[in-house]
Amino acid sequence: MKRIFSCAKEYTLQTVLTPISVIFEVILEIYIPFLMAKIIDIGIANKDISYISKIGLLMILMSLLALFFGAMSAKFGATASAGLAKNLRYLLFEKIQNFSFSNIDKFSTASLITRLTTDVTNTQNAFMVIIRMLARSPVMLIGATIMAVRINGELATIFLVAIPVLAIALGIIAVKAFPRFQAMLKKYDKMNSSIQENLIAIRVVKAFVRGEYEESKFKASADDVRKMQIRAEKLIILNGPIMQFVMYVCMISISWFGGNMIIKGTMTAGQLMSFISYVSQILMSLMIISMAFVMLVMSKASISRINEVFDEEIDITDDKAEKNKTVKDGSIEFKDVSFSYKKDSNKVLEDVSFKINSGETVAVIGGTGSAKTTLVQLIPRLYDVSDGAVCVGGENVKDYKINVLRDAVSMVLQKNVLFSGTIKENLKWGNDNAADEMIISACKSAQAHDFIMSFPDGYETDLGQGGVNASGGQKQRLCIARALVKNPKILILDDSTSAVDTKTDALIRAGLKTYIPETTKIIIAQRISSVMDSDLIIVMDNGKISASGTHDELLKKSEIYKEVYNEQTTGGDGDEE
Repeated sequence: MKRIFSCAKEYTLQTVLTPISVIFEVILEIYIPFLMAKIIDIGIANKDISYISKIGLLMILMSLLALFFGAMSAKFGATASAGLAKNLRYLLFEKIQNFSFSNIDKFSTASLITRLTTDVTNTQNAFMVIIRMLARSPVMLIGATIMAVRINGELATIFLVAIPVLAIALGIIAVKAFPRFQAMLKKYDKMNSSIQENLIAIRVVKAFVRGEYEESKFKASADDVRKMQIRAEKLIILNGPIMQFVMYVCMISISWFGGNMIIKGTMTAGQLMSFISYVSQILMSLMIISMAFVMLVMSKASISRINEVFDEEIDITDDKAEKNKTVKDGSIEFKDVSFSYKKDSNKVLEDVSFKINSGETVAVIGGTGSAKTTLVQLIPRLYDVSDGAVCVGGENVKDYKINVLRDAVSMVLQKNVLFSGTIKENLKWGNDNAADEMIISACKSAQAHDFIMSFPDGYETDLGQGGVNASGGQKQRLCIARALVKNPKILILDDSTSAVDTKTDALIRAGLKTYIPETTKIIIAQRISSVMDSDLIIVMDNGKISASGTHDELLKKSEIYKEVYNEQTTGGDGDEE
């Protein structure tokens, strides 16, 4: 809670003024029944219109002041709680941005979205409850109890007995309900995951006419959330009936015993009216405490989920890196590198060693699951090696600040990711200060300039969310152009020309040679034609280097390379079938 509440430090003034305003509001509300008793016992009993008018006006004034302080507490509370939510979301987002791929793998994307939205909202509501309701209710409870005891201590014992009964009941409900709300939020994660997956793949769903299947899957997921909500709230809803029962028992008892006291002359009618008002305030404050209690039980589960993100230890850091170290060139060396995604699991890469000189073009080929993508992800430290070392520019990648290392590497992933906005805004992601001439030159090298200019708005064309207004091949070329605008020392293309024809592929490779001749280029591709003119070709097989060399050398010594080459150039059995 200390960590969460520190997010409201910027709004300390509003946080402090909220309970102060509430206290003034409560004091005024507590004093009003006392004045009402005076009107009945003195003004009405003596038929003193002047006294009634004076006290009545005072009551109206106090009511207006109470209304004012109540409005101010609501304003201050809303400002403080909204500010806390803003800062909390920012800190969560910042933490997630610093996650390594392995950290992100522990949390699903949908779960992180739920934590940034629903869980933060629940925490915001809890904060509002604490600074308003839990400031108001105890003050009201204590103040009204003192006034009630002053009026008639004997009659006050009725609700003094009721309070412990309520406390025990609420405590039992809290202990039982908390784990149920945790389970409910996990179901929320699963439902959000289903929504996210469906919306991202909506075109595939429509292409395969799987709309009804996805609807039934979502319906089942939403129904699981409903069932868990009902299961959690079955306990929480007991709170209301218990409160109502205790409240009405108290009111009936007070009316009965208070009426007898009036008959005996030990209590006046005004005192009883005032006493009932105070009892109503006491019971209302208990009701508010119970409502606050329900919200806190729900938010406790959310807060624990938020803290899971904050407590996640980031496994890739640059705390021990040298501050001023820069990447000198694009040379790369793998020294006996082994890697596994989880500790004590099978190695995805094993004893991989090779060296690439700066400016060379190196290709990596291999079958599905041969760890080609994993291999190149170790270069910018998207993952860290389990054993061995990866060196860039003659230095271990762990010796660089992460931002320095990744600024020197441009990576075009298998999945083409574009963002909402114009084409130019997307191209300037890697270099915000890039001039128009640089952008156009990069796009020409990536064979993107012509199709960009075919759009009515050219480089100012809005791509839509995720680049929906561009085809697969256009997205790939835009992603390559974006990487070139960054002017990196190392360029990694992970199967990034699969959606373009062979002619365009050849033009892109020719463009790369002329546009960034001194940049080290690593190309992962399935087409032999895309890699055969590389300075070095690495053949991967089951996480190991099966062979390496030039195209001609591999045709002589690598059966895997030769087999792929023959299938693609002369047509193997699979093609004939």
